[in-house]
Formats: sequence, structure tokens, C-alpha cells
Amino acid sequence: MNPRQPDHDIDPLFIERWSPRAFTGEAVPESELLRMFEAARWAPSSYNSQPWRFLYALRDTPHWAPFLDLLVPGNQAWAKDAGALVILVSNKNMKVGDVLKPTPSHSLDTGAASANFQLQAIRQGWHVHGMGGFDKPRAATLLAVPEGNHVEAAYAVGRATPRDQLTEEQRAKEVPNGRRPITDFVHAGGFPGHKL
Repeated sequence: MNPRQPDHDIDPLFIERWSPRAFTGEAVPESELLRMFEAARWAPSSYNSQPWRFLYALRDTPHWAPFLDLLVPGNQAWAKDAGALVILVSNKNMKVGDVLKPTPSHSLDTGAASANFQLQAIRQGWHVHGMGGFDKPRAATLLAVPEGNHVEAAYAVGRATPRDQLTEEQRAKEVPNGRRPITDFVHAGGFPGHKL
């Protein structure tokens, strides 16, 4: 039974996006990855500050091993079969006129770019798996992330292994998960129990 059944009519793209851990090992052509970043480019942001920064390594390039080494061992075990690895960074400051000011929404705006990136990947026949399990301080140092920026997340990008090519153990795990009903997180007015 497919746990991904929307309660309201939405574009199937949102249901198709999921985060597999079994990838084929196929390299992601740079032109394909750049299309995903192009989609991220058009995400909304406060004052059009566009605080997101995508740093990437393509499989079979000199950048691959250092990026893979940033991941915790559990993530390395499956991400080694991805076709590209990406580190997402947000700039905590923005220029308003000639003045540099803090951007309170830098993580939110960068999250919007992340969603665009992942949805475009699905449109192109690829999958993206986001990770928090990586060494953020070491990533900042290794990748020369400037002061005033925040390392947000890591991503593995690749072709999902077809179900009939998965091991028995993988088949049990490689299933898109469901979501809580919107009644759990959408409320008219304030939080439940609150009266305006």
C-alpha cells in the first residue's frame, strides 16, 4: 500500500519526491545538476537577498572523496553510490542599499531554495536525499565557508536503484514514507485551545 496519498488535490510532483538511500552509482552530469541549481535560483527570499550557496562534488572527480569524508559513517555507507554530493550554506547577512544587515530569514529562504532544488531533481528523473549527519565545522573549514555564513545541510543526488534490483533488506527500507494529516499542523486562528 502506498503511504503517499494526499487528502487534497495537489501536483503529483510533491508525492513523487522522496529520499532514497539506494542509488545506482550513476554519475550526475554537471549540466543536469546545474539545472537543479537553476530551479533553486528562483526561490523566494527576503529583500531578494538570495542567501543560499550550493557547493558540490561530482562523482569521479577530485572533489568527491573530501565531500564524502565529511559525512558520518552511516551516511557514507550509502551515499558513496550517489552521483553528486552537495553542501548547502546560507549567508546570515544581506546588503540593504549600502548597509550590511543580519538576515533573520536566511535559513528559511535557503530552505525554499532546497525545496526547489529537490523538486527539479525529481522532474529530471533524479532523487535527492538530505542529510544532517555530517561534520559541519569541518565542512566550513574544508570548503572555505566565509565568516557570517551557516552550513545548513548535505545532500546526495543520484538515480534511485529500481525496486527489482534491491536486496531483500533494502526493499524493506527503500519505501517512500507517509506524512501526518494537515490537521496536525494547520489551524485557523492560533494554536488549538487559543481564542482570539
